[in-house]
Amino acid sequence: MHRFGSSTLPMSAPITSVPPARPCALTDRRTVFLLATFCCLLWGSSYPAIKAGYALFGIARDDTASKLVFAGWRFALAGVALLAFAAASGKRVGGWPARTLGQFALLGLVQTALQYWFFYIGLAHTTGVKSSIMNATGTFFSVLLAHWIYANDRLSYGKAIGCAVGFAGVMVVNLGAGLGGVLALDFSLLGEGFVVIAAAVLAGASIYGKRISQGVDPIVMTGWQLAIGGAALLVLGYALGGALTRFTPASTGLLAYMVLLSSLAISLWSLLLKHNRVSLVTAFNFMVPVFGALLSALFLHETILEWRNAIALVLVCVGIWLVTREPRARRP
Repeated sequence: MHRFGSSTLPMSAPITSVPPARPCALTDRRTVFLLATFCCLLWGSSYPAIKAGYALFGIARDDTASKLVFAGWRFALAGVALLAFAAASGKRVGGWPARTLGQFALLGLVQTALQYWFFYIGLAHTTGVKSSIMNATGTFFSVLLAHWIYANDRLSYGKAIGCAVGFAGVMVVNLGAGLGGVLALDFSLLGEGFVVIAAAVLAGASIYGKRISQGVDPIVMTGWQLAIGGAALLVLGYALGGALTRFTPASTGLLAYMVLLSSLAISLWSLLLKHNRVSLVTAFNFMVPVFGALLSALFLHETILEWRNAIALVLVCVGIWLVTREPRARRP
C-alpha cells in the first residue's frame, strides 16, 4: 500500500493523471526577480532624473512653481498612458459612480499632488544620495501605520527591530561635522525634512489606495490617481507663475523617460503583486535606495563612499529587509 496524502490506495489501482494547471509566467521566481529588480531600478533612477530635469529645463532651486509644473506634466501624462493601456487591455476605465470618482480624486490629490509637492521641493534642497536613503522611510511608516489599522498586520518583534535599524540609518546619513569637528545633525526642513514628509504622506495614501483597489483594478486606479494628481499640480504650478521652457531633444527625452518610468514601473509592480505573495514582492523594496544612491553618484557625481552614506545605506536596507521578510511557518 502506498500512502497518498491522508488516504491509502492499493498498488494495483489505476491512478488517473491530471494535467497540472499551466503556470503563469509572472509567478516564476526568476521572472519575479528580474521584473521586481527592473522596477526598483526605474524608481531609483528617478532621483538623478528629477535633478537632471531641473538643470535641463532651467528650473532654479527656489522656483517652486516651475517644479510643480514639471511634476504635473510627468504624472498627468503617465496617468493618461496607464488609462490608455488599461482601455487597450479591455479593462473598465470610465463610467464610475460619484463615490468612486471622489475616491480617485482624494487619492490623486494626496498620493500624487501633495506627496510630490513635498518630494520635488525637498529633492531640490538636498542630494540625490541622501534623498534616496531618506525616502525609504516610507516603508517603515507603512509598517507603523498598518499596526494601528489592520488587525492581522501587527508590529512584530522583527518588524520593530527593522524600523529601529532603518531610522538609525536615516539619523546616520544626516550626521555632519559641527563646531570643533564634533558630529552634528546636517538636516534642513526644506530639504531632508520635506523628503521624509513625502514618504509619510505616501505611506498613508498607499493604505487608502489598498482599500480602494479591492473593488477597482489597480492599474486603472493608479491611472486616475496620477492623471488627477498631475492635473492638480499643473493648475497650481501655472497659477503660481510657473512654466516649463527650454524644450530641447535632451530635456524632452528626459521628460518622456520619466513618464515611461512612472507608468511602466507601476504597471509591472501591480501585476507582480496580483500574481504573487505581497511579502515576496515587497522584499525587493530595499533595492530602491541602493539604485537611487548608486545612480545619483554616477550621473550627478555625488559622493556615495562617505562613511555616513555607506553605513546609512546598509542600515536602511537591513531595516527594510527585516520589516518585509516573511516569518517562518510554524511546524505542526
